[in-house]
Amino acid sequence: MSPTPILIDCDPGHDDAIALLLALASPEVELLGVTSVAGNQTLDKTTANAIRVLEFAGHPDVPVAAGADRPLVREQFVAAYVHGETGLDGPDLPPPQKQPVAQHAVDFLAEKIRASERPLTLIPTGPLTNVALLLALHPDARPERIVLMGGAIAEGNVTPAAEFNIWCDPEAAARVFASDIDVTMIGLDVTHKALFTQAHIGRLTGRVGEMVTELLRFYDTFHRTVYNFDGSPIHDALAVAHVLNPDLVDTLERNVEIDTESELCRGRTVVDLWQRTDREPNAHVGVEVDSDGFLELLVERINSFE
Repeated sequence: MSPTPILIDCDPGHDDAIALLLALASPEVELLGVTSVAGNQTLDKTTANAIRVLEFAGHPDVPVAAGADRPLVREQFVAAYVHGETGLDGPDLPPPQKQPVAQHAVDFLAEKIRASERPLTLIPTGPLTNVALLLALHPDARPERIVLMGGAIAEGNVTPAAEFNIWCDPEAAARVFASDIDVTMIGLDVTHKALFTQAHIGRLTGRVGEMVTELLRFYDTFHRTVYNFDGSPIHDALAVAHVLNPDLVDTLERNVEIDTESELCRGRTVVDLWQRTDREPNAHVGVEVDSDGFLELLVERINSFE
């Protein structure tokens, strides 16, 4: 089978960086380009981080386009408390050698989607601002499928009720879930069940493996302090992994609505898990994960870099 063409829209971010590495190392997909959005850090930093990771991994040819520098209507909020001042604190990555392409990310996404001869999958791993703008500004340029990291059925990580990516720009998320595109939600319910532990880190090899080790040394501190986790969830990489191997995450087809009104529950993904309403399903929602299969895949693919 020919590889699935993918685009990754991201805000690197430790787990975004590892998601990019997983995509680059996987023959099941062809990474046509990367777009950046403000989220884990400001747009200038997330854009530079995407380029730095691609260059470090030996793929400077993958184009990067910078996108939205703030949510649609909300104030900007960055997660420096998780990802540090650079957004990728830990390793000493060289500064980017290339610039992003001249196009805005939204126009870049539209061009790539229109030009693809095969059905294309969009993998957003940050706030959904760019994706919502794509739907509004280029209604004819629709990916066949969106597999996003974001949301949760029953927990939050930026507030008690909401996951960070959805909370940052709930209005954008509401547009994406209402788009009638085939949407899959890889949320905290599955990412928090697949922790990359010290045992996994100890098996990483090579210069890319060492870079990931340094990323996780920094990233682990947050998860140990806040959650008492023995390791880190690699949230965004699980969305990529689900595209590589759908059997890694079990999903249910359910209705998902985004709370854009409430103060306490801003950005909550209200998943009709038990089908208590008459709303039609609009997303495939991750509910279980083959954590061992996912973590083994990550170790194998990170170690495949020369």
